[in-house]
Amino acid sequence: MTSPEPAAAQPDWNIEDLYDNAPCGILLATADRRILAVNATLANWLGHSPDGLVGVPFTDLFTAGGRIHFETHFAPLLHAAGHLAGVTLDLVAADGTRLPMLVTANADSGTDGRLGLLRIAVQDAHDRRSYERELLAERRRAEQERVRAQQLARTLQRSLLPPALTPPPGLAAAAYYHPASEEVSGDFYDLFPLSRDRWAFFLGDVCGKGAEAASVTSLTRYTLRAAAVIDGDPVAVLHNLDTVLKQEREGGTTPFCTVLFGVLERRAGGFDVHLAGGGHPPAVLISADGGVYEADSVGGMPAGIVTAARFVSTRMHLSAGDTLVLYTDGLSEARTGVGVERFNDDGALLRFAAAHAPTTPADFIAATRTLLQGLGSGVEDDAAVLALGVPK
Repeated sequence: MTSPEPAAAQPDWNIEDLYDNAPCGILLATADRRILAVNATLANWLGHSPDGLVGVPFTDLFTAGGRIHFETHFAPLLHAAGHLAGVTLDLVAADGTRLPMLVTANADSGTDGRLGLLRIAVQDAHDRRSYERELLAERRRAEQERVRAQQLARTLQRSLLPPALTPPPGLAAAAYYHPASEEVSGDFYDLFPLSRDRWAFFLGDVCGKGAEAASVTSLTRYTLRAAAVIDGDPVAVLHNLDTVLKQEREGGTTPFCTVLFGVLERRAGGFDVHLAGGGHPPAVLISADGGVYEADSVGGMPAGIVTAARFVSTRMHLSAGDTLVLYTDGLSEARTGVGVERFNDDGALLRFAAAHAPTTPADFIAATRTLLQGLGSGVEDDAAVLALGVPK
């Protein structure tokens, strides 16, 4: 028969040891703040003997600011609720060292409502203070990085849009870009000369956001400009862009964009327009007599997305008082705040144009800016608008 194992020896302990050597400081004080007893842990932290602290107002152990804060904030709370939980105060050691502490306290209350004995426990908060400082420093670094990222995004976005539009004599032009977020978007537009009497313009939207979209947008803008110099036919320009984007395949994906590309040629006191579309919302023509029409560019495909892309084109003439408007879907698909309804779900864009017809590029852009700003957070995607017109 196996003999039972001897019981494990119980360690010697007593309540005095628990009090004196607790991992927190403990003190007992009267209602007038004078210390009646203090444990060895707290006395050692402060560099005093326990007996040397008896009779000393415990508020004398606080910094000057801590004493003021205790009297104006913590003492009234202690009197009203009978306890404090985890407030932060600095104690001052005998050598002047400041010791960050978490203070917890409770108090007896007599029948007359006055405070009786105060029981106070303090916990070393050095680690917590270090953590808070590190957290604050990290937060500041993160904010600095966020600001730098915003500045970089704004700079990058500006580089993807012309700093100013310089139309040919006899043509007015205006544009507006409305960012929906701090990310770089793929919206782009431009207006530039091909010869003395011929100018090209375009507006489009690259799929995606951020650095990758910015890279594709830059490639798209320069490809359109270069292709237009080689072959001024708008459909040929879009086919050239389609080929270039397909050559940018990476990881099995192809960057693509929707785009309108047009050529302006001076004619009969105005400008002939040859406009090609690649999967983009149709341009809107606002005529001098107040009529509003959508350009017939429906049926074109986005550039860079299918094997045999098809692009369509249409022709029109801009006479005195006519205005041609191009826009990205950040405008037409902005939420109006009514359920899931989007701005142009029921043809609101044409009604908006008709309400401002006849107009000028500058006036229409100003009205569109007001519209987009009024939609607020409903503008979920960046929006770009380009307007070209012949002054009366």
